[in-house]
Amino acid sequence: MAKNLVYDIHDKPKFGNMIIFALQQLLAIMAATIAVPAIVGNGMSASAALFGAGVGTLVYQLFTKFRSPVFLGSSFAFIGSMVAAFAGAVSAQLGYLGLIIGAVFAGLVYVIIAIVVKFVGVAWIDKLMPAAVIGPTVAIIGLSLAGAAIKDVFSYGPQDGNGSFEMSGNIWMSFICAMITLFVVVLVSTYGKKMFKLIPFITGILVGYVVALVLTGIGYAAGIDWLKVIDFAPFQALVTDGVTVNTFVAVPEFTFLEAIEGVKDFSWSYVATIAVAYIPVAFVVFAEHIADHKNLSSIIGTDLTKDPGLHRTLLGDGVGSIAGAFFGGCPNTTYGESVGCVAITRNASVITITATSVLAILISFFSPFVAFLDSIPGCIMGGVCVTLYGFIAVSGLKMIQKVDFEDNANLFTVSVILIAGIGGMAMKIGEVTITAIACALILGIVTNILLNAFQKKS
Repeated sequence: MAKNLVYDIHDKPKFGNMIIFALQQLLAIMAATIAVPAIVGNGMSASAALFGAGVGTLVYQLFTKFRSPVFLGSSFAFIGSMVAAFAGAVSAQLGYLGLIIGAVFAGLVYVIIAIVVKFVGVAWIDKLMPAAVIGPTVAIIGLSLAGAAIKDVFSYGPQDGNGSFEMSGNIWMSFICAMITLFVVVLVSTYGKKMFKLIPFITGILVGYVVALVLTGIGYAAGIDWLKVIDFAPFQALVTDGVTVNTFVAVPEFTFLEAIEGVKDFSWSYVATIAVAYIPVAFVVFAEHIADHKNLSSIIGTDLTKDPGLHRTLLGDGVGSIAGAFFGGCPNTTYGESVGCVAITRNASVITITATSVLAILISFFSPFVAFLDSIPGCIMGGVCVTLYGFIAVSGLKMIQKVDFEDNANLFTVSVILIAGIGGMAMKIGEVTITAIACALILGIVTNILLNAFQKKS
């Protein structure tokens, strides 16, 4: 067993415990997974995206021989590409077809890179991306999400002109629920006994939800709107047309069903538009793929780029994205929230991730549970995400503990990555947006190569 892990990669928790661990992983990745279709709009289904994430993760696990404990969810990097797929389509149905075609293009990029890695090896990656490059990049992944976590903490109420939050009644309720959730997660993770220590997120979310439920109940009883923390609209939607079968079970609106109708509007010029929107982004996400797997490797004590191998993780990610988009429309990617969950709970059991995938698929059909997940206030998830994103950042910083900062090549490499990433150096070239993380990584690689090249000459 790897150092500090409660469950190693091949360990199998008891069935009941495994289901609880899987539910915790699902709660950790849920908000981000269903947020992508909500942002893209055009009638995309959150439950279908959840189903697609489950299928994509299973495909990833098959390609990696069940040796990489990470969940794949809807990728935020492709949001612009997905919007472009609908914008360039003559009909919504063609837009759905474009989502699948785009995922195929992105997946093929991964497949091609995987083939190259298979024959060339991964030694070049260690030289191109040493700890001085990967460490701060991983830290940036966590830090770049900090704003989203704090925005969730203060889910209700306006900001003032300086970007801070006006502490009105509803903002205070949001803050209180978030802090209760945060400290329950921290205390349970640190001082919890036996099973509780392994499920800090479930415990925190449930305690936060109960507090929010009590406040909401008081709000309705006393007629005080700012106490109504929970929005019951997702539950009300289940009985809009009365109590029917769909109130309990509903088949997700799969992307391929809409895409079939779009075949009649197909054109090669549209395919070219999709290719331009998706392929460049796939190369950007490739860099983040490496950073995520290096981070996870440092947590579990096994170098995933060597076992099962980077070519396998790339194939799993690429083909998993295609499978996920076929059902849910969203290309998938390894989730920092999932990595953070592994780091905090010290549960690296792959069977837990597999169970999470199956659970995601099953829950996508179960209307009441989907409604419950939709009803969890953003402030509660914000409290959880403060710990999750913080752990990702700290994991990156731990990677550079042994880096020699007396060497200016290392010092300036880490410096430019941190400043470029935290400063938000994102670039839009045509229709392609290069994220701040990708820009920081590229800048760090170039800086490291140049400085080391001149150092050798000297």
